[in-house]
Amino acid sequence: MIEIEQIDKLDIDIDRVQADLEDLSRIGRAEDRSIYRMAFTQADMEARQWLMQRLDHAGLQTEMDGAANVFGRFRDGTDKPVTLIGSHLDTVPAGGSLDGALGVVLGLECLRRIKEEGLQDHIYPVELVAFSDEEGRFGGGFFGSRALVGDLNPAVIHEAMDLHGVLLSDAMTNVGLDPMAALNARRAPGSYRAYLELHIEQGPVLDAEKTPIGLVEAITGIFRWQVRLLGQADHAGTTPMPMRHDALAGLAEFTGEIPRILEENGSESSVATIGNVQLFPGSVNTVPGQAEFSLDVRDADREILEQLGDTMRRALSAIGRRRGLMFEFDMLSNVDPVPCDTRVIDTIADSLDSSETAYRRMMSGAGHDAQKMATIAPVGMVFVPSKDGRSHTAAEWTHMEDIHTGGNILLRAALRLARLETSW
Repeated sequence: MIEIEQIDKLDIDIDRVQADLEDLSRIGRAEDRSIYRMAFTQADMEARQWLMQRLDHAGLQTEMDGAANVFGRFRDGTDKPVTLIGSHLDTVPAGGSLDGALGVVLGLECLRRIKEEGLQDHIYPVELVAFSDEEGRFGGGFFGSRALVGDLNPAVIHEAMDLHGVLLSDAMTNVGLDPMAALNARRAPGSYRAYLELHIEQGPVLDAEKTPIGLVEAITGIFRWQVRLLGQADHAGTTPMPMRHDALAGLAEFTGEIPRILEENGSESSVATIGNVQLFPGSVNTVPGQAEFSLDVRDADREILEQLGDTMRRALSAIGRRRGLMFEFDMLSNVDPVPCDTRVIDTIADSLDSSETAYRRMMSGAGHDAQKMATIAPVGMVFVPSKDGRSHTAAEWTHMEDIHTGGNILLRAALRLARLETSW
């Protein structure tokens, strides 16, 4: 039997973690030190092979499933429910070195420390997973965790494509994967005792407060649209302003409406972003006849998200009527807000209190694989500070002292959850 007092004295090897982070960050790194490790590219697959080699070197069993999720586990052959530690290895274009990767590397370190201490025989199994396409290169994101919880179907795999028109199925085939094998990655409910994810905050709160740990109580909901405003392309010099059907003017008006919509219909945590815009025909002397843009809206309350969606549809329709434009959109994804499990939250809090580590309870404004995992397992998340709140950029950084603190909390919480004496 492993005692709580023994667990709370365990310490990760921060020098080993730092070396792993530096080694992994070389995969897909550009000259400006930003990372290009988008899902199902050669760099992404190289990172997965890197992780499998690290797991094998540590004497751990490793496998990659049909969705390209990489697993690490002890060679015990047990069928008992698992405490799963996870995150992702893929990045956005020109991303940072810690988003996702930090949670995977610290999960790897947790498994190594459990094995080095010989604790695996005294606990329920603990595993690591590195999910694929969390960032959503091919649509709504969370491809690997969706596969794991059984939230994929053949149509998703055949129809999904990235912003450049590359099909998901082609991208997977090009790196040696069978796209339809992702449908075989499903794990049954009851397979997991709990799912734990450590992540950088990706926001400024913890860093500004000098608080080393965020204890996540809920993860934001997100809906993403691909919107088209369809007007009429005309000559820029001969078409009078009142007679134009200018799609860009409609987009500009809607962009100006967003703050009012959020203030009147949202909450303090509501945010909306137009992150990608394309104009057609794209000529300097032609009135834009079509504007196509992405819309990302987030809040931790499902009813508020639905209200924001309804209000934005009405606003776009009204703008279209005033300006002689047609409005249409495709729903790229619609992820409900997810509360973290109170039992897992309390277990993490016990580890924090035992080590007298300062922390704050907070919401995650970014989406995470934990949202999908919550459909088959109790989930919990730990945040560490992001320097100046920077993320999705080469400037993404977390002080090693905070990584050390977060890694120790992750290790101790995982072991508390995996103790044979811990009952749900």
